[in-house]
Formats: sequence, C-alpha cells, structure tokens
Amino acid sequence: MKTKVLIVDDSAVVREILSKQLSKDPQIEVVGTAPDPYVARDKIVTLKPDVITLDIEMPRMDGLTFLRKLMKHYPLPVIVVSSLTNKGGILALEAMDTGAVDVMCKPGESWCVGDMSEALIYKIRAAAMVDVKGRTVSVSQVKTVNRLSLTKTTSKIIAIGASTGGTEAIRNVIELFPSNAPGTVIVQHMPQHFTRSYAQRLNSICAVEVREAENGDRITPGKVLIAPGNVHMMLRRSGANYYVELKDGPLVYHQRPAVEILFQSVAKYAGTNAAGAILTGMGKDGARGLFAMRNAGAFTIAQDEESSVVFGMPKEAIRIGAVQKVLPISKIAEELLAAT
Repeated sequence: MKTKVLIVDDSAVVREILSKQLSKDPQIEVVGTAPDPYVARDKIVTLKPDVITLDIEMPRMDGLTFLRKLMKHYPLPVIVVSSLTNKGGILALEAMDTGAVDVMCKPGESWCVGDMSEALIYKIRAAAMVDVKGRTVSVSQVKTVNRLSLTKTTSKIIAIGASTGGTEAIRNVIELFPSNAPGTVIVQHMPQHFTRSYAQRLNSICAVEVREAENGDRITPGKVLIAPGNVHMMLRRSGANYYVELKDGPLVYHQRPAVEILFQSVAKYAGTNAAGAILTGMGKDGARGLFAMRNAGAFTIAQDEESSVVFGMPKEAIRIGAVQKVLPISKIAEELLAAT
C-alpha cells in the first residue's frame, strides 16, 4: 500500500517540485497539495493522508499554530519542510517539540533537488511508521533529573547516532551526563541550521557543553559536539588529542551526515577507548559502523524496541551482532558512563 502524502506550502513552485519528486517513488502517492493551513484542514478530512509535509511561514496561519491544532484534534505524522533560516531553525525545533516527526530543508537552500528528494522520501517512509499519539512532549517542559556524577578520563570517547525520534532520545541520554563526562560526538539526521538551534537548546538544559561541531574542534571532557546538517563528521586523532573533521561527500545510507561515517572513524581512531550507542531511527545507518566499533574493542549499546520511535537502526545493529547491550533509553546514559 502506498503512503499518501499531503503537501502544505504557500509556494506554488515548492508544491510543484515536491509533488514531482515524491511522485517518482513507487511507494508514495501525493494525494494533494494546499497553499495554507485552512485549505489543508479540509483536504486532511477528505483525503486522509498518512503523512503531511508542512511549511512554517505561511499566510493566514503559520505552520506551528496549525501543527498544534492538528496534533490536538487530528494527530498525523508531520515533516516540517522549511527554508530553515536561523529564525526558522528555532521555529522548526519548536515544531519538533510540538509533535513534528522530522524537519527538512527546502531545495535550493542547503540541498540540491536530487539529494533533498532522496532524503525526504526516506523521511516520509520513516514518518509513516510513527505513532504520533502522545508524542507531543516539549523539551522545555521536561522535568530536570539528577545527573550522574562520575569522574572520567580525558582519553575516552562516547559516540551516539540517531534518526527519527532521535532528538528526544538524545536529550534523554545527555541530560544525565555530568559536567565532566567523556567527550561526546553525535550524529542526528537533520538539516543545516536546525542542528545549531538544537545544540543551543540542549546546551541550556544539560550540565555538559553542547554545540554544533566546527571543523577541527577538539573533543574534551564535558563537551558534546553535534554534527552539522549536510556534512559528514569524522573522529580524528593527533597524538593524545581527539578532534573532529567535517567533510562533504555523497549520501551514505541516504544520509549526510551519516552515523556510519562517524562510527567507522571512532572504531579506527578510538578503539577500546570508546563507547557507542545507536538510537531510534529507520534503516541501517550506523549498524556496520557500530559492529566495527565492537570489533575494535569499544562497548556498544542499542536502544530497545519499546522506547524507540522507529526500531530500524537499533534492530539492524542487533541483527548483525554489533551490540553488547540492548537497553531502554532511560538506562543508556548510565551504561555509557560506566563503560568509559
């Protein structure tokens, strides 16, 4: 059965581009488009789409207001497709807090049409698998928990990879890190600009310093680096010091940044001095990289099915023998810290 998609965007050009590109996939049917939320509301009732792509800045009603109403009265998987300027990045983050499954840049911003379309198709397939009921928990409303207080050495690395549902899963992990936690590198599938806003939000609620990675950034205790959207991030080593390298390149497992690229580099340069966790997400990205980490002596974890939004990436890692422990998201921070 095809996944039915409704495109909501005030730009006729964007609606045409997205309709044309998505219709190329045999598993997707674009059942309609809407120039604003009021038209979308009526089409949702009549067309009953499985997934909605939603712009943020639109006339008559902004996408964020519409999303709140939609999740309250008629919850559906929503992917925000926005220009994602700095302001838009913050708005997109609020959309994720409100219940959007994922975010995506419009073509012509950070993505060429081909790459953007491939990634959006992949996100739509993942979104169609998500049960959105009860997912509207805002990061700003989450109760602060007691952080673990363990002293860590400077030579340890934690690597985390996630996709659909990962923004919340990552928060659940790193908000438990103490201020002197091992240096941590993270790939979460998301576009440019959004990663900066996401890192800033996490930085405001975590004991560790969280920021979007820049090329050459050193990895030190108490610092968490999140891969910027649309570039791959790799671990490198110079003597006793670890740092990150950011690099362009083809999509890997439909993604850029790819968890696979990060995990393979961690296996190569950190080996036994690393621990890795693969969290919620669709597909196979990172599974073989986690296997390489385990073979190199790293401690490896997968999020369990019950706490995952989409049990794709963890399931594949478990299937190929890359995982030493399968844990609910609430237990992963403790195990990562204990292992490093």
